[in-house]
Amino acid sequence: MPLLQPPPFKPKFPLQSGHLQTIFPRLFRKVSLPPVIRRKIDTPDGDFLDIDWHLAGSTRLAVIVHGLEGNSRRHYMLGMARAMVLSGWDCITYNFRGCGNVMNKKPQMYHSGQTEDIHTVLEYGLKHGIYEDAALIGFSVGGNQVMKYLGETPEMVPSEVIRGIGISVPCDLTSSAKQLCKPSNIIYNQYFLHSLKKKVKAKSMQFPELFPLKKLAGLKNLIEFDNAYTAPIHGFKDAFDYYEKASCKQFLHRIKVPTLILSAKDDPFLSPECYPIIEAQNNNNLSLQIPNYGGHVGFTDLPQEKQLWSEGRAVRFLNT
Repeated sequence: MPLLQPPPFKPKFPLQSGHLQTIFPRLFRKVSLPPVIRRKIDTPDGDFLDIDWHLAGSTRLAVIVHGLEGNSRRHYMLGMARAMVLSGWDCITYNFRGCGNVMNKKPQMYHSGQTEDIHTVLEYGLKHGIYEDAALIGFSVGGNQVMKYLGETPEMVPSEVIRGIGISVPCDLTSSAKQLCKPSNIIYNQYFLHSLKKKVKAKSMQFPELFPLKKLAGLKNLIEFDNAYTAPIHGFKDAFDYYEKASCKQFLHRIKVPTLILSAKDDPFLSPECYPIIEAQNNNNLSLQIPNYGGHVGFTDLPQEKQLWSEGRAVRFLNT
């Protein structure tokens, strides 16, 4: 599908900055939702996932997937879930392994290309609800997972899935990782690194031989962390082997359902390689929109609105 023209999103000053778009809602946005059904579900490999089920009494289900070191209660997750419920969709949000209140049981936690858990949550929702249609919405790393899931083995995607959405998607993980390690992004690099190091310390108490702590303090960026822990724990040779195999960009041409990737031009996390322009031009099922503003999972304005621009865009895409 041809590259779509940037939608008319122009936030007020001073939010015409990718960094402010990224940070502002994280610090100041508050989202409330009605009570949810919380469940712990089993995974085929003997682990578990914590899910939150937001009900609208619908025959349509949206599964929403968070980003790196996020969880089901982050503002962007709750905001999208609220937008979906108000537009007539039931939603399931879930926590990646190790991102809930209780550490997962297996040595493996999650990584940017993991798609098995999306499938588990989706099938659980379809089995335990009366749903005719389903959609997948992923943010950042979760967006990479969703796009990879839809294109990797499209014949395995349940027939109920009619649409997919990825927001602020690092389609090329190698270049995105290098982007995050630049000096201009040190605040994000250190934020993620601090959270991931805490996880390794917790996992080391479960599996000390697999999570040695000697090298932990010396790791200075996400690439070094992925090389030391993420890659070997999940069966990759090194960080760059992991990035190459986990990137969704190589699978986008195989996506069979209408899908939208929404990534802002001023996203500080994304390199030029993360905008799959050629892939969108060559796949009629794939739409790519690159607004000039929005930052990384931002798309906010002043005054803080109940619904972000990206949430309204997602609702329109799913309900068209």
